[in-house]
Amino acid sequence: MKKKVLIFIISYKAEYRVKDVFKKIPFKKLRNFDCSVLISDDASNDVTVSYIKQLTGKKIFKNFNKRNLGYGGNIKKCLNFAKMKKMDFAIMLHGDGQYHPKYIVKMIKILNDNTNINAVTGSRMIYKNKALSGKMPIYKFIGNIFLTFLTNLITGKKFTDCHSGFWAYRVSSFNKIKLKQITNGFNFDQQIRLNFITRNFLIKEIPIQTIYGSERSSMHLVYAIRYVLELLKFLIKI
Repeated sequence: MKKKVLIFIISYKAEYRVKDVFKKIPFKKLRNFDCSVLISDDASNDVTVSYIKQLTGKKIFKNFNKRNLGYGGNIKKCLNFAKMKKMDFAIMLHGDGQYHPKYIVKMIKILNDNTNINAVTGSRMIYKNKALSGKMPIYKFIGNIFLTFLTNLITGKKFTDCHSGFWAYRVSSFNKIKLKQITNGFNFDQQIRLNFITRNFLIKEIPIQTIYGSERSSMHLVYAIRYVLELLKFLIKI
């Protein structure tokens, strides 16, 4: 039996980029797995939905939230879908193209070959010079280094990038995590990471290319400040 894989793309005002992300998924290299794709749009009020509707193929599911659920809320909807469909692995892509789908192959292989690993994340900071050459904003670069150091200090881990949004999960991990208790906001990935850590779940990092553009980041300075405050609040509770 082939392992069942869900590749889910979360989108919000991604426009044409969501279509580009879908086309870059390396399906041919994943033929040893039973792959499905879920594209979940979080109530975009632009032309994003029209681009999603253009996408066709086998085992493509589309979800259009009637109201905005938030970054974390949209991810939770996708993960619950993965649980309902009894997927083995679930990989998250961002519709704005910030993370290249080419790394999916390596992520799935790691999960498939190592049953003790619960998640794989893409790290932009293993090679920090490449993060800057990939146009990561300087405030995010410095903030990432400081907040990752702080997270490692409190948790005793040695992650290089605690703020990546590129994740591949072993879906069975969520049998022990109550998604309802995780934030619907931008701090979803960090709360999941810390929930995994407190349960002694293993998270593997792989180096990934950093891709940034002035129009691509959905989290701007105001949200970044809120993000930092929420993270600090959560770290204090550990």
